[in-house]
Amino acid sequence: MREVYFIKQNKEKWLGIEQVIDGKIKKNPDDLSSLYINLINDLSFAQTYYPKSNTTVYLNHLSSQIFQKIYKTKRVEENRLMYFFRTEVPLLVFQYRRYLLYAFLFFILFTSIGVLSAIYDKSFLTVAIPNGEAYVNETIENIKKGNAVAVYESGSTWGSTIGIIFNNIQVGAKLYIYGISGGVGTLFALLSNSVMLGAFQYFFYDYGALKDSARGIWLHGVFEIFAMVIEAMCGLILGASILFPKTFSRFNSFKKGFKDSFKIFLSTIPFTICAGIIEGYVTRHALKMPLILNLLIIFGSLAIVIFYYLVYPSIVNKKTNKHLHDAIV
Repeated sequence: MREVYFIKQNKEKWLGIEQVIDGKIKKNPDDLSSLYINLINDLSFAQTYYPKSNTTVYLNHLSSQIFQKIYKTKRVEENRLMYFFRTEVPLLVFQYRRYLLYAFLFFILFTSIGVLSAIYDKSFLTVAIPNGEAYVNETIENIKKGNAVAVYESGSTWGSTIGIIFNNIQVGAKLYIYGISGGVGTLFALLSNSVMLGAFQYFFYDYGALKDSARGIWLHGVFEIFAMVIEAMCGLILGASILFPKTFSRFNSFKKGFKDSFKIFLSTIPFTICAGIIEGYVTRHALKMPLILNLLIIFGSLAIVIFYYLVYPSIVNKKTNKHLHDAIV
């Protein structure tokens, strides 16, 4: 069957399912299960004959939405906060995983631009970060004294921690909210922060202090930078919901995009808080700590975020689909 005919044959049914998802049409659980089974049959057909088509992507999206409708009552049985982090966010991350890829690719590109800029212009860092000249001069003096991360030792622990957490949340909020510009604002904010990071890292390399700086900066940097990429992902989702409404009205697409992206954004807050606590209390002792402890914190943090945002969503998606299949068979 040609794809055009397949769409024409089922279009009204799919639009009806969208109305059920939006709450415009009420269905009991048995009817929802029947809709899901019917939709899964259409999805299986599309995956077989049009595997790379937008139709397949669209049907997969509808299936996940119907699933959430079927299991709406089940959510109440589980602690809401636990459900949010254990199931809801991972399913959304899996659903929008291509935006996570886009965010990572832009992050790598922009960071590389920062590195190249610093290579060809040694004074670039002084204009890339706020109060850059004073910071660069101070850090050069610290490197000469053998303490590349001495800047993190200033101020009280709790005062620094609170300031850092609020600053990082503000940066993350900008990365997300700027997505309302169609994603352009998010990319600009990501560009600014990534270029700064690239130039910052090359600066330490150029002065032979990359190893010492990495022992300190990446103690908190893993959570902080990964959260920044996820926040950029959320901004891109928000922007795409405005630019590409697909079968939804632009307003309904925006509402759904905002709701889904905001939930993913909220999931970054615990990591941002952890990054602030580590930076305020631990990073200042980076060069006095045993190297094995530095590595344990850095790679332990990396393992946590990779598992939660890259591995766990696929596990939850497979488990969810299996449970739904068992429930309706």
